[in-house]
Amino acid sequence: MRDTFVRTLLEEAEINSKIELVTGDLGFGVLKPYWEALPDQFTNAGIAEQNMTTLAAGMALEGKIVFTYSIGNFPTLRCLEQIRNDCAYHNANVKIVCVGGGFVYGSLGMSHQATEDIAILRSLPNVTVVCPGDLVEAKEATKAIANMPGTCYLRLGRGGEKRIHKYIKDFEIGKAVLIRTNKHETSPKIAVFSTGAILDDATEACNELEKKGINLMQYSFHTVKPIDKDTIRKCTLECDYIVTIEEHNIIGGFGSAVSEVMSEVDGKAKIIRMGINDEYCIRVGDQKYLREQYGISKGAIMRRIGDL
Repeated sequence: MRDTFVRTLLEEAEINSKIELVTGDLGFGVLKPYWEALPDQFTNAGIAEQNMTTLAAGMALEGKIVFTYSIGNFPTLRCLEQIRNDCAYHNANVKIVCVGGGFVYGSLGMSHQATEDIAILRSLPNVTVVCPGDLVEAKEATKAIANMPGTCYLRLGRGGEKRIHKYIKDFEIGKAVLIRTNKHETSPKIAVFSTGAILDDATEACNELEKKGINLMQYSFHTVKPIDKDTIRKCTLECDYIVTIEEHNIIGGFGSAVSEVMSEVDGKAKIIRMGINDEYCIRVGDQKYLREQYGISKGAIMRRIGDL
């Protein structure tokens, strides 16, 4: 996802001189093609994320489209006050990019893990929250936020994510992507929703469950705010269960956003939220290992849906 983002941003910046990329002293290996091609549209703000964000807000208020870039919690929680006061309050054209959502930097410990970011950023007025699930979604999301006004949060994986979609027709911020629909009428009818790079495990789990005859619909929610209320309402009325999957705390995150919409619909679906169960990660290991430890791996998804 990281490489896809940089390639796409470079393409957009080459045709729009207003686009600026500001890094918090990170990502030099992957950002090199950008700064070599467009040195006048690139700034290294140093390890000073609060300053980076205020700088970006000032540039945006002078007419620029500014992308700030760092890993894990650094471009979000470390500079939350600046995002709130300098960017969101003024509806400034700043795009906050986190590389390493969830457990990507698991080997570096919880200080480098982004597991509360969706909940916190979506609570800020004027902030669009985008969490692409694969390379195709990452490309389309980068193009979309580069060409829309206002403050946005783009939550990416790191590298090595699988390509799930061949292409997405008519990609739209705030519109979920249908991956599969039920092929038979057995009961119960289950809709599987996911956001972010956990899409790979969710899709592999759904592939296996479908082979076992379990009735599934699957959607990728690349946008958490504004969320696709129409799809949620439809599934709430038609399905027996909605299972939400996120590499994030279940408190305030994607599952909570879905629950908020469901609570206003007189439907029959029950929601099952899969994510980190309101705890900090105290284990150390790679992303795959931590997904297994905290119950959001392919196997855990299969077991939870199978139990329904």
